[in-house]
Formats: sequence, structure tokens, C-alpha cells
Amino acid sequence: MGAGALGCYFGGRLAQSGAKVTLIARPANVEAIKRDGLILESGGTKTAIRLDATTEPSGVRDAQLVLVCVKSADTESAAKAIAPYLAKDAILVSLQNSIGNVERIRAHADRPVAAGTVYTAANMPGPGHVKHTGGGSIVIGGVPAWGIDDAKLTAIKQTFDAANVPVEISSSIELVLWTKLMQNCCYNAVCALTEKPYGEMAAVPEIRDVMGQAGYEVVALAQRKGVKLEPTAVEAALQRVVTMATTMSSTAQDLMKGKPTEIDYLNGLIARESKALGMSAPINAALAALVKLKEQKRKQ
Repeated sequence: MGAGALGCYFGGRLAQSGAKVTLIARPANVEAIKRDGLILESGGTKTAIRLDATTEPSGVRDAQLVLVCVKSADTESAAKAIAPYLAKDAILVSLQNSIGNVERIRAHADRPVAAGTVYTAANMPGPGHVKHTGGGSIVIGGVPAWGIDDAKLTAIKQTFDAANVPVEISSSIELVLWTKLMQNCCYNAVCALTEKPYGEMAAVPEIRDVMGQAGYEVVALAQRKGVKLEPTAVEAALQRVVTMATTMSSTAQDLMKGKPTEIDYLNGLIARESKALGMSAPINAALAALVKLKEQKRKQ
């Protein structure tokens, strides 16, 4: 559900493994996929993959596993749209940025929902064409309140294992989600504002300093909320960004295409939540405000 770059990438891999896959996507992508198949570009090769595609949320009908890949701002509307069509035994996985998406899905779709963090870079050079640029793994987890147990997590992992997509099951999924949120707050807005890939960002000491300060603000908020996110995770994030030299953030890609970004659920969320607790997150607040300004310019 929400087959953009990542949804198409994982859907394509699953289809290659023999799984029956339906992509629920925008009209241009659906039209191209029905005509030419899904073009998956990875490792210097292109493969056309035949699979179902539709614009209708009813595409989830009879599915045992539903990957929710919509932007965070669309979580509730997507959950409402698919809820009437979900099979009784369906399991959902939120493969989305930020925190709180599982709870928003569960509010409208009464099915088990696992949380997943994606360590995969991909973009869409054109309709129905996904280009894999790095990584490829997923970390999943859940808690009883989400209707998720070890057996369901194992079933999800086995499905992805068959598609050669590495999946790790975490017993501390909240920490994993906050760690990924911290990384996104370090990289995404800076990439969008500078329109430079990660490698060029990381090569400038002043930019690394800004990214680091944004990360430490996330750590402070997480710790206030009882999440054991350590400051050392920020330095690890700054080291990791070097390994993704040519990657452009999803926020940057959205701006380049004139699409709304997820900034309100990344740096903007940190700014809001910090303020609500009487804390200060000036770097995240500034990055969010500047991205919002750039969004407005693209709309003009």
C-alpha cells in the first residue's frame, strides 16, 4: 500500500521469489507497470517483473501480508481506505519513517501491525521504474498491544527471507524506531536544503556539526520519554552517512518532484514534542522551518 520507491523495490523482490504481489500505486506507475512490468534496476542490471498493480485500496483483498509504505501524513487515510478489504488473518507491517504510525494504523484497521525500519535506498527515475541504490535490509518488531507475537514476526521474516531480503527481528523495536528517526533528522533536511548527496554533506565539517547537533536533540527527547537512545548513536549515524555517498534523502527527492515532504514527522516532530515538554530543539526547528519554506517555493 503506497508503492513508491521502497514499496516497488520490496514488492518486486517478493514477486521475484514467487509471491503473488499487488502494488497499490499512483495512476502513472500503475499504467507503466501494467504495460511494461515493474522495471527493477539493481547492481547494474534491469529486470522487468510481472505483477499486479492497481490504484484501488481494494487491492489488499485476500492478502496475508500488507506492507504499508505511504508517507506518514497519509497513514490514517490509508488505514481507513484498506480496512474494509483486509482479510481476517492479514498481518500489516509499517515500513514508514518516524514513530507512532503503528498506533495510527491500528486506530482504523483492527489487525496485527508490526513496525519495520528500512535500511534501503531507492528512487524512481520514471513511472514503473525503481532503482535500488544501496542497502536492502529491514528490522522488524512488535509488542503485544499491537497484536504482534514472535510467531507472526517469524512468518514475516520467512516471507522476506525467501526473497533474499535480510530481515532482523528486534526485541527493542521502540529503540530501533527512535534510532532511525534520529538518523533521518540528521540527514534528510540537510540533503533537501543543500541538494547535495550524503557524501558531499559528510565531507564538510560544519555540515557534520549541524547534523550532529540535530541528532543530539533527538537523543535528549528520546531519553526524556524513557527510550534508551545513547549519544554514541549520533556519531555512529555520522559515520554511516559516509558509506551512502551518492544517496539523496527521501525529503530531497520529494522536493525535487514537487511533492509534500514528511518533514512534519521528522525534524518537525522533534521540535513540537520537545517544546511540549519544555525542552529546546533549535536545530531541528530551524531545519523543519527551512524545508517548509522550500516546499512553499516549489508550489508557486
